[in-house]
Amino acid sequence: MSAVLNRETVRRIARLQKNEITEHAIYTKLAGAVKNEKNSAVLKKIGEDELRHYNLWKKVTGIDVKPDRWKAFKFFWVARIFGLTFGIKLMERGEVKAQVVYRELAGTYGDARRIAEEEEEHERALIALIEEKHLAYMGSVVLGLNDALVELTGALAGLSFALQNTRLIAMTGLITGIAASMSMAASEYLSTKSEGGENPLTSSLYTGAAYVATVTVLIMPYLLIDNYLVCLGVMLANAVLIIFAFNFYISVAKDLDFKKRFLEMCAISLGVAALSFGIGVVVKTLIGVDV
Repeated sequence: MSAVLNRETVRRIARLQKNEITEHAIYTKLAGAVKNEKNSAVLKKIGEDELRHYNLWKKVTGIDVKPDRWKAFKFFWVARIFGLTFGIKLMERGEVKAQVVYRELAGTYGDARRIAEEEEEHERALIALIEEKHLAYMGSVVLGLNDALVELTGALAGLSFALQNTRLIAMTGLITGIAASMSMAASEYLSTKSEGGENPLTSSLYTGAAYVATVTVLIMPYLLIDNYLVCLGVMLANAVLIIFAFNFYISVAKDLDFKKRFLEMCAISLGVAALSFGIGVVVKTLIGVDV
């Protein structure tokens, strides 16, 4: 490697050093915090790779760089709260600029190309080895969440115009939602058991919990606000936020296309809501019942 470095090159490599030592701190801390021995070993190995990369760059610059304490704190707790796979992949998503710098330096420093390859391939392979139970049941969560969004946004939209009473709408929606959640959980139990897949009881609990959580968020505006049209607008906004948050999580954790899934779920949920609202208008007009 060349011993002569201009100031800009040193500054850029120092940023890479900071990134490597920060990720070393994150992976090492996570390795000591998780109980699963296999996951701990994988995290420790990635952390060792990051430290080795840091030391390679240190030989180039000849300077010590401290880790970014805020980034280390943030991603450690993101991984602990939302899962290792999500936290790590979210962190790695933010390293696009670092990959560009690695490639630019590859012509001058041979180690840059090797480090870039390890960052892209080796770490990805190691991350795939991490075992997280809740990701195995993500299909059950999708089932409960999708069904609740489609059924409840539609039911609440129709009830909003048909009843025009927020407390009555909330009560009707809550009864409908709880009954539907139990039905969905039972169906998921029987389906999973017949297919011989994951634990059927756990699958049903994930489906039921996702359904109930979605129902709670969608009905909440009708318990807090008196104007049924405002409630309808807030409920639909909540539905979009749920779709956004869930699809962002699943797209990061499982490397899926966020935009396509998000737009598809929004189109289905809001389309059903619009249709149900129209049905509510027709039903109220034809029957002529005032509540």
